[in-house]
Amino acid sequence: MMKKSLRQIVGLVSALVLGSCISNTIPYPVVELEILGVEGEGFTCSADNIDKKNNTVTLHLDEQTDISQVKINKISVTEDARSSIPLSGVFDLRTPLYLTLSFYQDYEWTIMAEQQIDRYFEVESQIGASVIDPERLMATAYVPLGTDLNEITITRLKLGPADITTMTPSIDELTSFESVRYVYVSYHDIEQKWSLYVIPTEVSVQFTQVDAWSRVAWLYAEGLSGEELGFRYRKAGDEEWISVPSEKINISGGAFNTCLSGLEPDTQYEVIAVSGNHESELVTITTEAAPLLTNGGFEEWNTIQNIVCPYLSEETRYWGTGNPGAKIGNAVLTNKTEDIRPGSTGKYAAKLESKHVGIGNLVKIAAGNLFTGRYVATRATNGIVGFGRPFENRPTALHGWVKYNRGLLTKVGELQPPGQNLKVGDPDNGVVYIALGTWTPEKYGVSSKESEMLGTDEVPIIIDTRDPNTFFNPNGPDVIAYGELALTNSVEEWAEFTIPLKYVATDRKPTHIVIVCSASRWGDYFIGSNESVLWVDDFELIYDEVESAL
Repeated sequence: MMKKSLRQIVGLVSALVLGSCISNTIPYPVVELEILGVEGEGFTCSADNIDKKNNTVTLHLDEQTDISQVKINKISVTEDARSSIPLSGVFDLRTPLYLTLSFYQDYEWTIMAEQQIDRYFEVESQIGASVIDPERLMATAYVPLGTDLNEITITRLKLGPADITTMTPSIDELTSFESVRYVYVSYHDIEQKWSLYVIPTEVSVQFTQVDAWSRVAWLYAEGLSGEELGFRYRKAGDEEWISVPSEKINISGGAFNTCLSGLEPDTQYEVIAVSGNHESELVTITTEAAPLLTNGGFEEWNTIQNIVCPYLSEETRYWGTGNPGAKIGNAVLTNKTEDIRPGSTGKYAAKLESKHVGIGNLVKIAAGNLFTGRYVATRATNGIVGFGRPFENRPTALHGWVKYNRGLLTKVGELQPPGQNLKVGDPDNGVVYIALGTWTPEKYGVSSKESEMLGTDEVPIIIDTRDPNTFFNPNGPDVIAYGELALTNSVEEWAEFTIPLKYVATDRKPTHIVIVCSASRWGDYFIGSNESVLWVDDFELIYDEVESAL
């Protein structure tokens, strides 16, 4: 056997070491595995019920669905993903269902169930609304002092799902309430023992909640069912009371409420609730201010560092656009135009154009957009923007003017919006939406790609086009109110619109406002048309009652 030279041995060892390094350092591709949808019987699950940020899915069960035997026909997941459990079957969702999706990596997901059962307990001559406590299995109704508790008539009683619940004793046998009465409730395999109380109270009518906004106030009260229920109000200092028309009062048993409209901002009012001949204590409220929307007429424009900006200086910046990101392709997506809406006292409107932007083969569709916030950064060919501006008032609607040219999709990215299967040639859509919420940078301002805090107290929401989990969710837990105008057809002439805001509650105050306009509503997914153009002009916030839309 011939001896190898030292150079040959060194070369062989080097090759082995190099080969070993190569084989051990080739990374697996990162494929994010997701639940795309859940189909079955006795529940609903929309795209909004899939939280891709926290890897959770919420099923909303029908009232009559047996939560211990939920039939799931199909759990749709990312292609090639393997699941740790069957993707169909009957599942007990009294506790969350956990599953692992695997391919190159593992992703933990949780499926949960929520079920709302409409329960009520009402008696004749009841004061206010009953208190239903499903956790403690208790229901309480209140009646006036002096009521004969041996002669109580139940007008409505429901403690379980409709049509499948049995109760013992029956309603006709429940007349004496000098002490607690027990009702045995059965449905599915569930057996419950409920406690029913009827309690006398000396209060004939009282407010339960009063929420004063800028030009409206929400009044909630409790009185004696069967009597005339209503409200009266006046400006502080006035002598005459104004009665709220009966058609504007919502009544449920002894509970009643209304929305006062036509009030003046920053003004003190006095209100009382009425039940028959009884009046509540007088309550004094002060309405909020009604601030204008900053640069809502889109009159302020400047070119800073060769970028067209919808503001005069950094100090007055309120609106943002995708223009800084489009600069890489020498494109301007959003600019001023002298094509203003009829009757405008201003000189300019905003024109938003979706365009193909990029260099060489790296071309994507960039949506013409305009939003309250700021452009944050560009990562390769992806944009990062910040949504939101400080705002603590409660408008009822956004009013403005719009024109739209709807193109056919010319670019479709790799990702699809939930529930969509878009392709080149499909119609594009435009959108204008408004939201109020209590977002914080700690919760919504961290870039998931770099774990970097990019949000601020002023602009708390970070939208990173590399990560769909950061895209704006109108049904998020910190959204107080939301409304949108979807542009599914071209609007050839300037048209007036009103977008009513739907509030989740009347007693919550926002910290920020988000307004977004886009010529291509799926632009976050790099889906749009370079023929889509959106014009907007003279936006204003409405603070009084509204019902109309475009």
